[in-house]
Amino acid sequence: MKAIVLNSAGSVDNLVLTDLPVPVPAEAEVLVKVKAISINPVDVKTRAGNGRYNILKEENPLILGWDISGVVVASNSPLFKENDEVFGMVNFPGHGRAYAEYVAAPAAHLALKPANISHEEAAAATLAALTAWQALIDHASIRPGQKVLIHAAAGGVGHYAVQLAKRLGAYVIGTSSAANKDVILGLGADEHIDYHNQRLTDHVPEVDFVLDTIGGDTIDQSLEVMKPGATIISIPSGFREAVTAKAEAKGMIGFFILVASNGAEMASIAALMEQGLLRSIVSKTFSLEEMKQAHLQIETGRTVGKIIVRV
Repeated sequence: MKAIVLNSAGSVDNLVLTDLPVPVPAEAEVLVKVKAISINPVDVKTRAGNGRYNILKEENPLILGWDISGVVVASNSPLFKENDEVFGMVNFPGHGRAYAEYVAAPAAHLALKPANISHEEAAAATLAALTAWQALIDHASIRPGQKVLIHAAAGGVGHYAVQLAKRLGAYVIGTSSAANKDVILGLGADEHIDYHNQRLTDHVPEVDFVLDTIGGDTIDQSLEVMKPGATIISIPSGFREAVTAKAEAKGMIGFFILVASNGAEMASIAALMEQGLLRSIVSKTFSLEEMKQAHLQIETGRTVGKIIVRV
């Protein structure tokens, strides 16, 4: 099978297309013929030697990626049978091996793909959608009427978080550049803040919950508009200690979360997508041979929605 191997950390030139044996699924795993792969910032960071690289660097071969959608071609699990269309985030935060034509995946990390969405849309709604789900539902327990601020609301995690927060009955404020205002309002946000030209303190009072997908100064700015005792969850790993300390200093709650594979929550996401209540924005697609270009697009930091690689 074709697969992309990372022989050492570095630039996109270190992503090498090669031929490898098709993996054999273990007990409780299924073999998926991959149709689409979602590319995330953590993929790019890991390739460069950060992210998950120190955890994975001894793997041989090291195959990046965690987000897949495809068709089951062999099953060692009662959860799925041959020809089932499935999608999910595989083995995160471990070795996902998603940049390949075939992936041996734990069945418990997958869900059935709704028939009314494409493999590209399904692959998009994996790590990013699960991150939003676990932040808003598992950790923050968002309640109707709460005021929720979502940073980079047109991005991968952000565009799912806007939709989920609205489904939970929250009043949603999304930040982005002015160019993405219509995207964010179209997803259901009640307000848009242009982070280039508008100050949060001038427009956003008394926030109950903040989802920070950026880190750095964004944490400080968010704390200025939060209610006493409010919560901020930050997902950039480089700011995990900072968000906790800064929030505590102001009498608020702040912490970092790392998303984890979860097939049951993937099934809940699938149900919303099947009903048309959650959708993926796929801004660009690439072929497997164009993986380097896909990484370079993520590195711009200006991607709306998700980047997908077709296999």
